[in-house]
Amino acid sequence: MAIVRVHPDKLEIQLSKMEKALALRREPIVITRKGIRAATITQDPWIWLRGIRAPGIHVPLNLAVGTWKFHGGKDFMLVKRSRTSVVIDVEGGEFERVIISTALAGELVHALRLAGDDQTDHATVFDTGSTND
Repeated sequence: MAIVRVHPDKLEIQLSKMEKALALRREPIVITRKGIRAATITQDPWIWLRGIRAPGIHVPLNLAVGTWKFHGGKDFMLVKRSRTSVVIDVEGGEFERVIISTALAGELVHALRLAGDDQTDHATVFDTGSTND
């Protein structure tokens, strides 16, 4: 299960050991708050999938973990089954879009909105859930 931390200046996604292995990625995903253009909640994360998996794993309608390359750049997917997901559109970062399945989608979007205005130096932490559920 990934841990998502919303800091006042950045969004950090720390992948679990299993997710790191599936995505073939060692480092956490870090997105600057200024780079986040939109955050959308979706009940069907599969319609947002674009491009080809490179590297990562994809079991259609069940699991998508890793990088998807398309003509305009790269997306990062951490999608499990038909769980509610958050689609984060990014400008000027490593990825154009990051899609994360989480039961706390509403709270995550709310925290992303507040983090830009928050002057304190604390992070809001979200657990995306187990890869086995």
